Amino acid sequence: MKSFGTLGKTMALSLSSQPLFASSKPLSPLKNAFPFSPIRQISTLFLLYPSNNNATTNKFLLRCRNSFSTHAVQEAAPPAASAQTNTNTGASSIDKIVLPTNESSDGLLRIRHTCAHVMAMAVQKLYPNAKVTIGPWIENGFYYDFDMEPLTDRDLKRIKKEMDRIISRNLPLVREEVSRDEAQRRIMSINEPYKIEILESIQEEPITIYHIGDEWWDLCAGPHVETTGKINKKAIELESVAGAYWRGDVKKPMLQRIYGTAWENEDQLKAYLHFKEEAKRRDHRRIGQDLDLFSIQDEAGGGLVFWHPKGAIVRHIIEDTWKKIHMERGYDLLYTPHVAKADLWKISGHLDFYKENMFDQMEIEEELFQLRPMNCPYHVLVYKRQLHSYRDFPIRVAELGTVYRYELSGSLHGLFRVRGFTQDDAHIFCLEDQIKDEIRGVLDLTEEILQQFGFDKYDVNLSTRPEKAVGDDEIWERATSALKDALEDKGWSYQIDDGGGAFYGPKIDLKIEDALGRKWQCSTIQVDFNLPQRFDITYVDSNQERKRPIMIHRAVLGSLERFFGVLIENYAGDFPLWLSPIQARVLPVTDAQLQYCNEVGKKLKASGIRAEVISGERLPKLIRNAETQKIPLMAVVGPKEAETQTVTVRSRFAGELGNMSIDEFISRTKTASENRTFL
Repeated sequence: MKSFGTLGKTMALSLSSQPLFASSKPLSPLKNAFPFSPIRQISTLFLLYPSNNNATTNKFLLRCRNSFSTHAVQEAAPPAASAQTNTNTGASSIDKIVLPTNESSDGLLRIRHTCAHVMAMAVQKLYPNAKVTIGPWIENGFYYDFDMEPLTDRDLKRIKKEMDRIISRNLPLVREEVSRDEAQRRIMSINEPYKIEILESIQEEPITIYHIGDEWWDLCAGPHVETTGKINKKAIELESVAGAYWRGDVKKPMLQRIYGTAWENEDQLKAYLHFKEEAKRRDHRRIGQDLDLFSIQDEAGGGLVFWHPKGAIVRHIIEDTWKKIHMERGYDLLYTPHVAKADLWKISGHLDFYKENMFDQMEIEEELFQLRPMNCPYHVLVYKRQLHSYRDFPIRVAELGTVYRYELSGSLHGLFRVRGFTQDDAHIFCLEDQIKDEIRGVLDLTEEILQQFGFDKYDVNLSTRPEKAVGDDEIWERATSALKDALEDKGWSYQIDDGGGAFYGPKIDLKIEDALGRKWQCSTIQVDFNLPQRFDITYVDSNQERKRPIMIHRAVLGSLERFFGVLIENYAGDFPLWLSPIQARVLPVTDAQLQYCNEVGKKLKASGIRAEVISGERLPKLIRNAETQKIPLMAVVGPKEAETQTVTVRSRFAGELGNMSIDEFISRTKTASENRTFL
């Protein structure tokens, strides 16, 4: 059992971030093929919050097949030093809360779907001119889109009260089958133009309608609860309202989307709401501002990240760690241009499959150029610059390459979805019989890098050949087998996503789990049969014949921007000593010790410790400010320390460490940093 310390009662749940911008536009083949673009959001999160008792709580997360369960194990609190010790080690009491998912609980899915209908009915009762569109269930609740005037939080309260009245009336939900013509007649009679468009998109017949009593109905395939009384109105909350274009098309009307959450009982809702508060506390956008790590400037444009000095230090550490491990494992580092002739992207296929995600081309001396959305074609050109022999393989090249992708402004989200970002990109060119060993090597490298940053729990998916694909069956089968063999050789369990591979080859996707149990898509390994063919790259085999090599795409962190956002939320901005942008802050008791503090600061910096001297306030405030800024170590200097050439050290993680010489402080700090431990 993994202990989480004296945090009190705990609960767990599964949550997906609500999309900030609604779009029903399907992803292009290349968009699906490169999931390590910074678009992935929260998958799961468990919550820690204190209970009212004084017991120490040890917590562990029990993963169920289709739900998440948390056991809170209550143990006797440790006695005070002067108190009589209780030697009773009897069984602890166990509190258990299971938060179901839509997949694990058909009843919860029905509740959420019916809540969407009840909300739409309530809206049209209060706002008769509102037009309804669609209202599905989602991972933790439901939403409905309306064509109506903008709504406020006060409006949401009115709508919730009306929903409560509808639920209390225990109205039946009745399914009815009608012909297409009859459905169209009814829709036109109540003047619902969006429903006509939805009706036209429905291929199946008969058309199904669900009624709430005899007062409201909607086109719907179900399922729903039997009556509105089956919904616990105290387990529902309307969360927010956002703008969403109809069908995700900016040329179509902007709708009002109301999000709600619904659970089976009040305890589940309470846990969910506590989770939201914890997620809000860890929001990387707020922490990034509070700690002055990064910003996105309106004057420069949305989705373009400015790394401030402290954030840039963390990025530097990430990059150095990444480069060191790659060079140790036989990769050659590359730096390639941010722009290229548009013809390059025609050859690669990006202009055919990915154009909607690329910025407009620019004309330079009567030639068209394009900001790069990906690094792959550049690495192919580096390979192609000379003829290779089979003896040269494997060839491994890696680059921290900045790419640019067009994203609608409404979809931008902090560091998680941006327009310019740096991928930790690498490509391996190898022979067919080297695929397994190279994939295994990538898995080892991935594990080594992720563990450096504290991530050691993963969900792994192996995606196989889709219906439309390039390459013959035999090469697909051999490549897929090589990926399976590498995973099994590594000893990692994995799920198979049958038919979920890219059109050009099978792939492995890896999600990391952060300190709160959330899953983040970061690493990907993809075999590619397409680009070698498009660029006609070859090698000379042992028979002096030209053959085509296998190309493997891979990324470990995904993008530096997004990974940094994950790190911020994983640590809640409380970075470990080795990763903290400022490791030590030197604080004088009075300005009389400032000269000695500056000498201490210089020695720390000369020893490779990231330190700063801060003065100008009373010591208690200097300490509070250092705590607020999450500085791991404080070296306090008063008259005695200045006289004895020492410092009194206070650790954010271990409390008071006492008085020590500067050399001892430097030695202990460097040792802890090198060993990735706390001082």
